[in-house]
Amino acid sequence: MDPFFWLVPVFFAIALVFSMLGMGGSQLYIPLLFWSGMDFKTEAVPLGMLLNVVNSSSAAATYTRNRLVAWRTGLPFALSMIVFAPVGVLLHLRVPAEGLLVFFALFTALAALLMLSGWKPKRKPLGPKGRVALGLGAGAALGLAAGLIGRGGGSFAVPLLYMTGLDPKRSAATSSVVVTCSGLASFVSHLGSQARPDASVWIACAGAVLLGSQVGSRLMAEKLKSRALKVVFGVVLLGVAALILVKDVILA
Repeated sequence: MDPFFWLVPVFFAIALVFSMLGMGGSQLYIPLLFWSGMDFKTEAVPLGMLLNVVNSSSAAATYTRNRLVAWRTGLPFALSMIVFAPVGVLLHLRVPAEGLLVFFALFTALAALLMLSGWKPKRKPLGPKGRVALGLGAGAALGLAAGLIGRGGGSFAVPLLYMTGLDPKRSAATSSVVVTCSGLASFVSHLGSQARPDASVWIACAGAVLLGSQVGSRLMAEKLKSRALKVVFGVVLLGVAALILVKDVILA
């Protein structure tokens, strides 16, 4: 059975949920594409980043229409990630695939633990200078990670935005814009380096993600309570990280 017959509905479901949380979903798209038989560096990561951009940009459009995006807070994150994501891609081209898989697994596990921990930052809002400094510094680190391993950084952007004083819903909405910027910079860099696109597969997967993100973002804008979803996907991400380490590194 062609793996893309089951990947399309699975990607729809992933986009539906991750669009609610302000994340692109590449932490699941990429390993699923890799396990379906795609080469990690030239096929799975570029397509995963495309799907990440489709999901986050579609959700960002919905949140913008509902006036949930805090542009002044999110802009420093976005600009810094746009600059540093191509740097991460340059590193990606020079690091062995096994090393990238280990880093991807550890990055995913850390994001999952952050989601499951229930950690909440101090609610004292940062001042304008503090928001800019946090956005530029954190954006640089997340941009590097986006380019290196094909991650949008939403798992970390959401709590960081919350730390600036935004409420959880506006943090998720603003994260969707930040993730779109970093993912787009990373995707374009991958596309111009060594990506090997398959038009029919890319269109089918992107269509499923677009539809899922529209459904999920509209639900979140109206009435989402996301704590239960964060617990479920925190557990799923831990499982993905463990599978990558065991199946594709230790037993490879």
